Amino acid sequence: MKLRIFGALALIVAGAVFLGCQSPSRSEASELPVAVGETDDQTSPEGVSPTDGGKASEADSDGTEERKSWAGIQPAPEFPAGLEWLNTEQPLTLSELKGKVVILDFWTYGCINCIHNLPWLKKLQQEFPQELVILGIHSAKFIQEGQTENIRNIILRYDLDHPIVNDNQFQVFNMWGARAWPTLVIIDPVGNIVGGMSGEGFYPVFKPVIESLIAEFDSRGMLDRSALNLKREKEGLPETVLSFPGKVLADGQRKRLFISDTSHHRIVIAHMENGSVLDVIGSGREGFSDGHFAGAEFNDPQGLALSGDGNTLYVADTDNHAVRRVDLIAREVATLAGLGSQATSYPPDPGIAPQVALSSPWDLELEGSGLYIAMAGSHQLWRMDLYSGETRALAGSGIEGFSDGPLDQAELAQPSGLSLDRESRRLYFADSEGSTIRWADLGSGTVGTLAGSGKSLFEFGDRDGTGNQALLQHPLGVVVHRGQVYVADTYNSKIKVADPQSREIRTLVGGQTGWRDGADPLFYEPGGIDAYGDRLYVADTNNHSVRVIDLATGSASTLVLKGAKELSLSIGPKSSGESGSETATVRLEPVQLTAGDGLIRLEVRLPVGYKVNDTAPSVFEWEVQGRVAVLPADATRSVVEPSFPLELEVEFLEGSGELALNMFLIYCEAEQDQVCLIERVRFEAPIRVKTGVGVDPPAGLSANAVVFHHQVDLPEL
Repeated sequence: MKLRIFGALALIVAGAVFLGCQSPSRSEASELPVAVGETDDQTSPEGVSPTDGGKASEADSDGTEERKSWAGIQPAPEFPAGLEWLNTEQPLTLSELKGKVVILDFWTYGCINCIHNLPWLKKLQQEFPQELVILGIHSAKFIQEGQTENIRNIILRYDLDHPIVNDNQFQVFNMWGARAWPTLVIIDPVGNIVGGMSGEGFYPVFKPVIESLIAEFDSRGMLDRSALNLKREKEGLPETVLSFPGKVLADGQRKRLFISDTSHHRIVIAHMENGSVLDVIGSGREGFSDGHFAGAEFNDPQGLALSGDGNTLYVADTDNHAVRRVDLIAREVATLAGLGSQATSYPPDPGIAPQVALSSPWDLELEGSGLYIAMAGSHQLWRMDLYSGETRALAGSGIEGFSDGPLDQAELAQPSGLSLDRESRRLYFADSEGSTIRWADLGSGTVGTLAGSGKSLFEFGDRDGTGNQALLQHPLGVVVHRGQVYVADTYNSKIKVADPQSREIRTLVGGQTGWRDGADPLFYEPGGIDAYGDRLYVADTNNHSVRVIDLATGSASTLVLKGAKELSLSIGPKSSGESGSETATVRLEPVQLTAGDGLIRLEVRLPVGYKVNDTAPSVFEWEVQGRVAVLPADATRSVVEPSFPLELEVEFLEGSGELALNMFLIYCEAEQDQVCLIERVRFEAPIRVKTGVGVDPPAGLSANAVVFHHQVDLPEL
């Protein structure tokens, strides 16, 4: 039996509902995952009065109306046997969930509207932790999305705790007669259907119904507040240096690579050749806070853009629905546009930054004072004037679709990657839900399609070819380089290259999902791509890594990051009771020296069982106040695995002053190398230098020596 949840059982729809990522018609849905065509209806779901969804109100003897019962009438069908479940050790049944309010969330992970609903589902779960159970019904649109391992990665990426079933043959989807992603249904504590709705904006509709159901069934003694015995996918997994990195930006002039470490909610800056981590932007906590690098907070940052002078970085802070501005000199983060929550109007209204609401900005491109934004959540491209703050739609009507034409009339589908060809004035974008690479011609004011079907949001695949004959599968990244357009064809786990003149697109590297370097490399859902010189830099998202492709040979290598984890520990905020991040100051007794050649000696003793880190660089920064010493040009240095004692030959000059050393030392367990710690110390030594005056030398050294002794003590972990 196929249930119809949109009709007599539908909840009344209150507030804004954004309906997108629609499925094929009910009669065709059973044929998925074969792509067959998408409905174009963008209207709100059908809705009727609350009395149609629950039992009719009754009046008391005094004429006052009792609170309406939202209890359902029709029993919910059980899940079919044989489905694969995640975030639980065994399949769940609705019968064993009796006593709980249950929400079914029909979704597919490439759908931006589905992603928009996830924080609201988490919020409901936090508000009703004992009474509510959320079950995700993942009915995949794309073939790649239907694989259980890929759904597991999405669970980890978005930190989802509720059970999810892989419904890749649409058994549950069809049973319920769902017609769109996302669709949500409420089931009452005795297992009857209360109602459902499609699209976004469900939270203000669902919350009062859930509260009413809890109160009613609690009063009847029919509520079960016992905890479910679940096993989350994240349990027991090791920490990775990067977590689902979404985008990369290559600053070849300064040898820097900016990496959106998306699920760590931070930006990592690394040397693009040797992988040494230069800095980390953000505390690593999910949040929305401006301020210094160590305290600033992001939420799943994606696209990046860099100012011409290299001093300002712009970040698409996707799940904060904001664009952030990073001052790389002052090491400060500020909000450029966005309010920290998704725009409530659809499409979002234009405005003046920062007081303008955005919807899932996914990528950025900068040209002069114009910042282009891939606004995935409203299926549009936007432009912000950095001088005036004016922020408005550039292309896309807001209707999710695939139609080319004038900028304001074209229909886009979740644009997620941007790259500007400054010569042709074409802004290329990866239109992910349409599985196409398209352009917005800034000269003619039109949108066109470079490669991909462009005929349906359900016509996708993996086929090299010309123009509309080629097929892609949910591409997320694009970059124009040396007259060619390189594409991260995400769900095909390939890197492809297109010729803008012939519109021919072909596979450059990649094949089946996996990880492999060398001449025949493998990738796993790469989401970002950039280029410099003869190299492509790829955010290999599900491999938690950055890959480097040599365009001359086609071979790939993995950029090994050195010091990312340690550096994030060293600059992170220090909470009450936490040790290890602040710099201690050690002040020596005054030292008297003789003018002329001399020596500075640093002696460091580590705790038993620890060694200096042999991959991440430690830093020694020397300062002289009062011109009492001439240090060698390379005195300040970054050293991998320094050996102690560390000595510098110097020349002391007559006078009084101070010699200082800022030491940033990374040390690790000697055996397993699993725990690495930071020692940050500033040494200050007042010195007085005279000509021809003898002094008592330190033991074993010449008279002209300053010795710094330091014992590293383990912090309380």
